[in-house]
Amino acid sequence: MTGEPISSGTGTADDPWRLKTPPLSSDYAMHRDTRDGVEVIVCTVGKTVLLYDARCIADLHAMLRAHGDWMELGSADEGKPAKDGTVEGWGRSTSNPLGGWYGLKKGLRGRFGMYVPPLLERLGLAEVEHNARNNRMRAI
Repeated sequence: MTGEPISSGTGTADDPWRLKTPPLSSDYAMHRDTRDGVEVIVCTVGKTVLLYDARCIADLHAMLRAHGDWMELGSADEGKPAKDGTVEGWGRSTSNPLGGWYGLKKGLRGRFGMYVPPLLERLGLAEVEHNARNNRMRAI
C-alpha cells in the first residue's frame, strides 16, 4: 500500500517523475511532452521509451472512481492478452474513452498496468498496492 514516498520530480523533461514499479523492483521515469500535436506521457525504462496518451491520467482516475473498489493491475506486454477486469485490460479495451490502446508506440503499447498506476499514485489520484505480485489500485 501507499505510505513510503516512491517518486520525485515535477513531470517535465528536465525534472521527470522518478517512479518505481508497483512491486518496487524497478525504477523508471515519466514526463509530459507533446508529440505530433498529442499530449503524451513519455515513460523511460532503462533505454526503452514508451509513450502513453496523456488522457490516460484523467480517464483511468474516472474509471476507477466509477468502479468504486480495488482493481487488479494485470500488466502484460502488447503481444500477450490482458486479463479482463484489470487496469491493463481497460487500457487497451475498445470500451475505454479512447476506444483502444492508450499506449502509442506499436510493439510497446502494453505494460499500461505496470507503469501508469504509480503515476496516478504520485499525483495523489490513486492508492496502489506494492506486493511482490498481483497488485491492485483504487481511486482516492
